[in-house]
Amino acid sequence: MSPEKKKEIVRNFYKEVDDANDKYFHFWKEHTLFHWDWWLSFGLTIIPWIIWLQLRQKETTARYMFSAFFIIIITSWLDFIGVVLGLWYYPSKILPTIPSYIPWDFCMFPVSMTIFMQFKPQISPFKKAIVYSSLVSFVGEPLFQLIGFYTMVHWKYIYSFPIYLIIYLCADWISKRKTF
Repeated sequence: MSPEKKKEIVRNFYKEVDDANDKYFHFWKEHTLFHWDWWLSFGLTIIPWIIWLQLRQKETTARYMFSAFFIIIITSWLDFIGVVLGLWYYPSKILPTIPSYIPWDFCMFPVSMTIFMQFKPQISPFKKAIVYSSLVSFVGEPLFQLIGFYTMVHWKYIYSFPIYLIIYLCADWISKRKTF
């Protein structure tokens, strides 16, 4: 295939994606923006960080923020891949331009995980990771599916468990570094 032919085919794919994004934006504006689900998502974006500011151990803020940024990068990347591969999707998003669910990837997940890491530090990180991963996989995800914020297509809750476990253990390890 010639480079010009390849470029034309790829341009057509991008045109289809652009058209789909445009249609989705108009749908989102009519059926999501400022509706109850949008307001709830908005609250789930802001409230976790307000709670985190109140509950964090101030002397360890920088270390846990570093872990939170790691969590945000990993979860949003994995979420993006899952959406692109058609494993799940989000019927109600706070912004129509980002395929992942912002309140989860950027707020609830990093906040809840760093708070979980801070409390009871004497407990084994592996035990805490098991508890945390169980709660998120088998309580959090089903709850979000129940209220219509998350739809699994080719995914099961059990698949999330080891992923959350690994993210937790890595984030905990990062939070305990003396130097960066």
